[in-house]
Amino acid sequence: MSQIPDDLLYTVEHEYIARTGDAAVVRVGITDYAQGELGDVVFVNLPKAGDRLEAHQAFGAIEAVKAVSELYSPVAGEVVEANGTLDADPAAVNRDPYAAGWMISLRIDNPAALGSLLTPSAYRAHIGE
Repeated sequence: MSQIPDDLLYTVEHEYIARTGDAAVVRVGITDYAQGELGDVVFVNLPKAGDRLEAHQAFGAIEAVKAVSELYSPVAGEVVEANGTLDADPAAVNRDPYAAGWMISLRIDNPAALGSLLTPSAYRAHIGE
């Protein structure tokens, strides 16, 4: 059974959105379910700070022993920071997807866009848990 924290929002593509101390900035990563499906993560390709993303736009890729998958931005905004520690330790995504394994911080264009994301219960239903 996957960890699905109740304080996050989710996408059907298996990204999560964590609010930060700044209402306009969120952290984005992949869910525990997604990392489990991928298997051992060996490489993560992330955008640079300042890059602009549109909602549902691919912003990078995650490579595991089993597969390579694209990463999608849940909402439109500007990349504030990419998690540089994943360059040296991509397996942090497997060990701790919701803390050490986060991928990008995003300054969102429209905070109301978060309302279109899945609640924890809707995400649980989406993955059949």
